[in-house]
Amino acid sequence: MISIQTSSALLSCSSSYSKRVNAAIHVPKLPRFDFSAPKIRTRKLVEEVKLKDTTPLLNDDVQHSTISNAAVQLYAILEAVGDRVEMHNNMGEQRDNWNTLLLNSINMITLTATTMVGVAAASGVGAAPLLALKLSSALLFSSATGMLLAMNKIQPSQLTEEQRNATRLFRKLQNQIQTTIALGNPTEEDVKGTMEKVLALDKAYPLPLLGAMLEKFPAKFEPAVWWPSTQFQRKNKPQEGKAHNKRMEKMNGWNEELEMELREVIKVIKRKDIEDYDRLGNMALKINKTLAIAGPLLTGIAAAGSAFVGNGSWVSFVPLMAGSMAAAINTFEHAGQVGMIFEMYRNSAGFFHMLETSIESTLEDEDLERRENGELFEMKTALQLGRSVSELRKLASKSSSYRMEGVDIDEFASKLF
Repeated sequence: MISIQTSSALLSCSSSYSKRVNAAIHVPKLPRFDFSAPKIRTRKLVEEVKLKDTTPLLNDDVQHSTISNAAVQLYAILEAVGDRVEMHNNMGEQRDNWNTLLLNSINMITLTATTMVGVAAASGVGAAPLLALKLSSALLFSSATGMLLAMNKIQPSQLTEEQRNATRLFRKLQNQIQTTIALGNPTEEDVKGTMEKVLALDKAYPLPLLGAMLEKFPAKFEPAVWWPSTQFQRKNKPQEGKAHNKRMEKMNGWNEELEMELREVIKVIKRKDIEDYDRLGNMALKINKTLAIAGPLLTGIAAAGSAFVGNGSWVSFVPLMAGSMAAAINTFEHAGQVGMIFEMYRNSAGFFHMLETSIESTLEDEDLERRENGELFEMKTALQLGRSVSELRKLASKSSSYRMEGVDIDEFASKLF
């Protein structure tokens, strides 16, 4: 009995021991690692990275292929126009400094020479000091005469205004190019027209002085022209009868009422604005010519009169009066910037002539489809004149009624200037 219990105990102990051994020997299985998977992932990752690296290049090629040659040329012209804006702006600042420095220098020289003449005439100095004062004043008056001749020839204030106008017009052209590119699908005609506008502006407002400077004292007042002669030409003629059949219909924003309105606006521009600026421009030209001659003439008289100072006669007062008047006239001409005013009138008259030519050339085109949209053209014209569309229509109606009554209209077309 005891043996049986002992054997069973031994068996149970051996079985439990064997379980412990088995538990100790049979280690849990480790998870399997697939060493081939990282290779596959790495290869795919490399391919994705390569694809991402090459995608911008492909996109650039595709994008470059979609940009037309005309757009690329317009971008090149846009860069040149931006450079011209900077050049004219810098040149305008420089020539404005010329006007200030030359004006101050000439006035100081003239007033110094006048003071020396007054001292020589008032004091009873000896022959040697008197001669020194005479020579010094004569040299100063002669220098002032030479500097005045050069200053009146180039008219720095007028040059400054030219560069201001050129800067504004080149910036306007810059905005037009950007708008054309933004709207998309530019054509070769856009490129050609833009090039002509750039060259016309270069000719209208030259940068150099020698050989290319605009005439500052022309024989007759002429408005400025900064647009190409081909800008408002209509080369393609419509087929006969095609446009006339559509004339009574509203097409592309055009109708008979709008055409009559624009024709009345042209008449107001001709009768009021253009005539007024022609009159003011001729007046400014005459005043500028008179002042440009009077200044050097008076300093020359003062230089010659310096030789007679100290003789006790009335001739001693000639250089005093001439020098003082020369300083006053020089200040009025260049500090008052009469040349700038003349250029302002010239540019304003040119603007109205351009507007007149633009409206007339548009109305002469019989093909309504080829014209610019009528409502858009009307809005642009109103904005250029500083009016709303409703005000422009009222102006045309007023002009028509006044003309039928035989009375001149008492209103200018432009409200801007």
